Amino acid sequence: MAQKQVFKPEQPIKTTAPTKPATKITEQKPATFVFDKSNYRLWFISIAIVIIGFILMSGNTDIYSDTKIIIAPIVVIGGFAVGFFAIFKKPANV
Repeated sequence: MAQKQVFKPEQPIKTTAPTKPATKITEQKPATFVFDKSNYRLWFISIAIVIIGFILMSGNTDIYSDTKIIIAPIVVIGGFAVGFFAIFKKPANV
């Protein structure tokens, strides 16, 4: 039987790709939030307006009153409008 010859290279074979040098972090910026205090304040106000609109809509008596079919839906839509404004308003520190 013939013997297998094992080939041993003089230099080790690299089996992995060369790594990239570590990137330097030049400056670190402080973490900033997407919204600031005024955005959250407007958002909570919009939630309160929507809740007031739904309270105006509730009840069992006189379902065809002007308050329930005209004023309350306008209040709810106004609350949603304030909420959209609170989301899209840019913070002052940007």
